[in-house]
Amino acid sequence: MSAPSTLSAAAGGSALLFRQLFDAETGTFTYLLADVASGEGVLIDPVFEQHARDLSLIQELGITLLTSADTHAHADHVTGSWLMHQATGCGIALAAAARAENVTQPLQHGDRVPFGVRWLEVRATPGQTDGCVTYVLDDHSMAFTGDALLVRGCGRCDFQQGDAHTLYRSITEQILSLPEHCLLYPGHDYTGRSMSSVAEELQFNARLGGTANERDFVGYMQNMKLPHPHRIAEALPANLRSGRPRGDMAPSPSWAPVQRSFAGLPELAPSWVAEHSERLTLLDVRSREERSGPDGLLSQSLEIPLPELEERLAEIPRDRPVVVLCHSGSRSALATQQLLKAGFAQVANLRGGLSRWADEGYPLEGAISA
Repeated sequence: MSAPSTLSAAAGGSALLFRQLFDAETGTFTYLLADVASGEGVLIDPVFEQHARDLSLIQELGITLLTSADTHAHADHVTGSWLMHQATGCGIALAAAARAENVTQPLQHGDRVPFGVRWLEVRATPGQTDGCVTYVLDDHSMAFTGDALLVRGCGRCDFQQGDAHTLYRSITEQILSLPEHCLLYPGHDYTGRSMSSVAEELQFNARLGGTANERDFVGYMQNMKLPHPHRIAEALPANLRSGRPRGDMAPSPSWAPVQRSFAGLPELAPSWVAEHSERLTLLDVRSREERSGPDGLLSQSLEIPLPELEERLAEIPRDRPVVVLCHSGSRSALATQQLLKAGFAQVANLRGGLSRWADEGYPLEGAISA
């Protein structure tokens, strides 16, 4: 696994990789955690429509995903857990109380979700639904609260199996009982608040912080009068299948095994390009001096230096896919973006450029070995 920044280490000294991702359409946070030493990870609350983004990040960081875990059966978005299971073979974790299909790791209070030498402790936090759980990191430095506790708020209790008394006890006994320095990461936010802490919520949460008691909390929750989530009719049945679409989901039509980078760029591996090069347009956007230099070139490639690309688009055939290349894959990435904007539908960047092409043993005309 590559060596991105880390945020914490367990008592044994194993560093933790952590990423917080966001779906603006539904206000949903998704969390990726991985044990840096082993490269094993877990994904919390993935969103169906963000599957390609999440998978690209996991692949780029070289993470072996062990589990896709949901905090509850969501009513406002469809989980991406089944898609991630199909793509990586990871387990699907959800509270057994949710009684959902396709779950491979039905969770009970006190269970652990391991990854490398790290783990998440499962704490049952019902009250919004019977199947809500909070995932607490092994060293109690972080907790992922789903919809039970939000930043300066909490989940609603007026549909599904909601009960304000139950939710109050869940929050106060299972979440706010954690160390005050424990950072709290919610399942949702709609105003840009990405995290909080036990100390902050104990002091500032208007519903149950400060001197508020259970009576205050229940009175608040029973008078909110919120509209039902607009996607509940679609989301809840889908999430009770762990996000699996009805029937057989045929693979989306594609001209090649294109993968998208975390930046959203379509890319192809050198191995596939080498095998199928005869039916592709290989577009080399390096300078003329580079093409005649020691790095070599692909003899069948079309030469259009990047600064000239916009003016010479008419020279690129539109009746066959285009794979763009340069030395490292950097300038060709920019060229790929330009071609997409110009209406080229079947276009991808050569992942790693000619440098990776050579490293993987594919020939280059005129290349001088180091």
